[in-house]
Amino acid sequence: MKKKNILVVFTGGTFSMKLDEKTGGAIPYFHGEELIEMIPQAKGLAKIQIHNFGNYPGPHMTPELMLNLSKVIQSYVSKKNIDAVIVTHGTDTLEETAYLLDLTIKTDKPIVVIGAMKTSSEPDWDGPKNLLDAIHICNSENSKGLGVLVCLNGEINAASEVTKTHTEDVETFHSLDFGALGFVDRGRVWFNCAPKKLEKILTDKINSNVDIIKVYAGIKENIFKLIADSKIDGLVVEALGVGNVPPPAFEGIKYVMSKKIPVVLVSRCPAGETLDIYSYAGAGKWLKESGVIFTDYLNGQKARE
Repeated sequence: MKKKNILVVFTGGTFSMKLDEKTGGAIPYFHGEELIEMIPQAKGLAKIQIHNFGNYPGPHMTPELMLNLSKVIQSYVSKKNIDAVIVTHGTDTLEETAYLLDLTIKTDKPIVVIGAMKTSSEPDWDGPKNLLDAIHICNSENSKGLGVLVCLNGEINAASEVTKTHTEDVETFHSLDFGALGFVDRGRVWFNCAPKKLEKILTDKINSNVDIIKVYAGIKENIFKLIADSKIDGLVVEALGVGNVPPPAFEGIKYVMSKKIPVVLVSRCPAGETLDIYSYAGAGKWLKESGVIFTDYLNGQKARE
């Protein structure tokens, strides 16, 4: 069977890290060529090309960098000699980058975003397995047309559905609402379902002047006024339950919207959708009627994009 041409884009993250003797903490260190040499099995599964996008820890990624990454990948998948793309990424912001790539890249070719929860200095470094699993996914004909996929610990998830659920467990990435699309088992790729929704927003620019506020019991109206007066261009509100806020927050949201600032509503709950099924003061019914945008199943960090 002819080997596929797979581009591996290295952006940094724990995947590239090792223990720094001076500080005693993990830091980005290895670049793509070095990492591929540390995982020799990869070359036996595909023809690997490397693009070193950067060596960023997850928290250093920005929406602007994510969009630049999207443009780089779009330029590669538009070429006939690239069959699929794998992106290594820091896990802290992996779901945000994966979702932005999913929204902005137009292709049926497999794109798989991976990371690692352990560094190369640890005996149970999970980077190699995640890379090899991603190659198997790219080699599978069933992976085409599914949008951007995320794979860690053998579980395949849709970029639009997946989230990081644990600070350090290797089983941290899950799709809490719909479950995994499939899994990789000893090189075999199994799909059980397709993503519930594939959406495209093809753009060459991004506005990152958008804030997120989490609603809590007793929240005051003034915090919304402070945010609105800081010249933001959009606000994501992580509401209570199915999409409700305390009355002072509702007044604050109305103030934000009076400044012609769009407000997007998600739930602060880790799973479930937002709905306008309650009609008491501050409830979803009045939020929706006032023009607040409901986002179904998206979490705050994805809705911001």
